[in-house]
Amino acid sequence: MDYPLFLENKKHSSIDSGIKFNYMPDSMFDYQKYVTEYTLKKGRCADFLDTGTGKTRIELTIAVNHINHSNKPVLIITPLAVAFQFITEASLIGIDDIAYSKDGKYKTKIVVCNYERLDKFNPNDFDCVILDESSILKNFDGAIKTQVTTFLKKVKYRYLFTATPSPNDFIELGTSSEALGYLGYTDMLGKFFTNSEDTIKPQNIGTKWLLKGHAENDFFKWVSSWSISMRKPSDLGFSDDRHILPKLHTNYNIVKNDKPLTVDGQTQMFSSIAKGFKEIRSEEKATVEIRCNKAVELTQGYDKTVYWCNRNDEGDLLQSLDKDAYQIKGSMNLDKKEELLLAFYKGDINRLITKPKMTAFGLNWQHCNHTVYFPTFSYEQYYQSLRRFWRFGQKREVHVDIVHTEGQKRIIDSIQAKMLKANKLFDKLNTNLNSRFDIKESNFNDNIIKPTFLN
Repeated sequence: MDYPLFLENKKHSSIDSGIKFNYMPDSMFDYQKYVTEYTLKKGRCADFLDTGTGKTRIELTIAVNHINHSNKPVLIITPLAVAFQFITEASLIGIDDIAYSKDGKYKTKIVVCNYERLDKFNPNDFDCVILDESSILKNFDGAIKTQVTTFLKKVKYRYLFTATPSPNDFIELGTSSEALGYLGYTDMLGKFFTNSEDTIKPQNIGTKWLLKGHAENDFFKWVSSWSISMRKPSDLGFSDDRHILPKLHTNYNIVKNDKPLTVDGQTQMFSSIAKGFKEIRSEEKATVEIRCNKAVELTQGYDKTVYWCNRNDEGDLLQSLDKDAYQIKGSMNLDKKEELLLAFYKGDINRLITKPKMTAFGLNWQHCNHTVYFPTFSYEQYYQSLRRFWRFGQKREVHVDIVHTEGQKRIIDSIQAKMLKANKLFDKLNTNLNSRFDIKESNFNDNIIKPTFLN
């Protein structure tokens, strides 16, 4: 590749603004119509909308508006097994010009594909691309993330949808901004953040960058200049009457590890709380059996359950202990994973074993109201996993059984602290929703003054 072509591939397609809405289903709620119109006006926008607020319907409506505007196809990229939910939702609002493509071939104007299959499509064929559950990108390897961002750069209109930006990974907001064609994430870091290796405070465990204190308000004003956020309709000034979450029961099930920790081959003299990552991994490895046995015990009395684990040996043991459970493994091909996810959604199987990084995004499992969760430091994975069940439209109370050892106390402390931080993040985004923040560009127009010895 020559240098001019290299530079051309780095450029974003130019855009002045979005479009005016030309289509709006009567069945949409008032706040959904507002979000749709706002997003279309932006042309490039991130929509941070909580689970059950109608992201799928909004995305489909945006797609139809762009088709009517340009008569070019629109690509919607989704997590695995979520595509069929778009097809179902489209039929409910009278949209039939839509299809799910696994091979890059299509005849409809709305095309749905998975992130893993994006390499089969050409960005030049589309005027508009919509990323569903865009925060899932951090769970893919660098190749897929690079592929998605490169693909977006060549498309005129771009929209990112996710239930919540991670409260402890502000870098995600920077990568979202860059993907949309706004401020790059490295520029964002320099303007608003400072480097930190603080691992003492629970909410900062696993983080590297922290907001500068004096820049906090400006940061959230800047994010709100290219996004819209909502956890419930009242965040945007609408009624919450039809969006009341069912009661949530969170149970912390502590299992005792009678064996002292062994770290780097050294057995500790006394049992204690695991502190560093090595100790925590050692604790997890040593307690796989007792945690899995407890998890299976907790499913008794529930018609359907999802086990969320993190290790392969956890998944294998759960499958051997619960003969009614089916495990989704990372080594499976995409079609097999999708087959199992669809079977659980349709009720053909009642117990599912999976990992948050694989299937915690986008899927609607309102037919299930119980889950068992093995925690990690990732609050976002916990939140996304929980919201597969605890969402607007769920008719039953939801029961979450978190299984952990006494030694994993720091993980629980961290999740609880990050929960508060996540609420603060959304409060800040919503507070600054209508505020304006401009990134000032420096213009270097002064004459260059040469040193005298060069004259």
